[in-house]
Amino acid sequence: MSVDSAYRTATLANGLRVVVAPEPQLHRAHVALWSRVGSRFETRGDNGISHFLEHMIYRGTRRVPSAHEVNLAFERLGGSLFASTQVDHGIFSLTLPPESLDRACALFGEVLSQPAFLDIDIERGIVLEEILEDLDDEGQQVDADNVSRALIYDEHPLGYTITGTEAHVRAFDEKTLRTYHTRHYTTENAVLVFSGAVDAERALAIAQRDFGGLPRGERVAAEPPPRTQKAARLRIVESVSSQTDLRVCLRAFAETDPMRPALDVLMRVVDDGMSTRLYHRLCDARGLCYDVSAGYDRYEDDGVVDVAAGVQHKRAVLVTGEILAMFDELAHDGPAADELDTARRRIVWDTRVLADSPEDTAAFHASGALFGRSETPEQHADELLRVTADDVCEAARQLSRPERLSVVAVGLLEGGEGARLADVVKGWTGAR
Repeated sequence: MSVDSAYRTATLANGLRVVVAPEPQLHRAHVALWSRVGSRFETRGDNGISHFLEHMIYRGTRRVPSAHEVNLAFERLGGSLFASTQVDHGIFSLTLPPESLDRACALFGEVLSQPAFLDIDIERGIVLEEILEDLDDEGQQVDADNVSRALIYDEHPLGYTITGTEAHVRAFDEKTLRTYHTRHYTTENAVLVFSGAVDAERALAIAQRDFGGLPRGERVAAEPPPRTQKAARLRIVESVSSQTDLRVCLRAFAETDPMRPALDVLMRVVDDGMSTRLYHRLCDARGLCYDVSAGYDRYEDDGVVDVAAGVQHKRAVLVTGEILAMFDELAHDGPAADELDTARRRIVWDTRVLADSPEDTAAFHASGALFGRSETPEQHADELLRVTADDVCEAARQLSRPERLSVVAVGLLEGGEGARLADVVKGWTGAR
């Protein structure tokens, strides 16, 4: 590819990795700290602490002692704060006018490194409300994503919820939060990235000034999940709703697996717009549902391909069968020439438009540095463009196996629909 995305990397004296990706054509700057934190680094006894800590960090410091004052200080500088806890990483970021970068980063570094853990009980109430969003009136877990991950990973932390349980959240105190912050928010577990309208030399100087005091710490380890599944799995959760929330999941490949590029292209063929195979098959051609989507969650040592659909209860069996048949076809025949051509065109386009978003640029570089994928967007695109139809077919063949399949249906499957769904799932032979 001819697109050039110049960026710089550096390591501060304290060990913090810094990436600077200037995009001088833009009118906003972005800075983000990515860290190895999340439910996969937790235990059954402290599950939810990463997410709760994320909430507490923006509660303020001793000098800026409230969430309101923190938000006001950044917003007066034109900035917008963001934070997110995922399964295997946490993000704190700030998007702002470039002229505010110096002042805002000084505060950003203070907030992330010196949380005062104020108003714990107020934030506890907020998180408890968030947990309730995934439960029914009887306290049963009805979030299909949470149910599917628990089905796939059993007791491994990749099967935990991000928010944890009510009992855990009620038990978290300042001492526990400080201990966890000290362990995870260290230079061995973090990457700092600047993107957008930033000057590389100035950004590195700011990084040293505002994050040079972070402790080095030790890199937190992640226990690889076992592969003990021998046959397809199914879980039906009875829930009173207008539709069944369906998940058809296939245990996939890790971020660094040699099959990962082919799987990336396979997912483009499956779902990269409303003209691609999944949406066309289920929605346009058969009218089986209003919306359906597919995603690939990749971890450093594992992965999951996940097809999600909201369907009429009586159509859950049919939709599941159609999704599995789609993977069967790709495993036997691979993608059509026009599908692969469209996927390649969109790979090139998406790489070009990455330069329009400092947030997406930061995410690309930060995730790569955090999880050992050292490449430019152009190198990543070139890797995908080398994937052939046979490569995609092979990825689908390796993916389409009963011992990789887990299906979750959250809804009302009555009149024998649950038994029929079990027949479809258990009877699927995959690409054999």
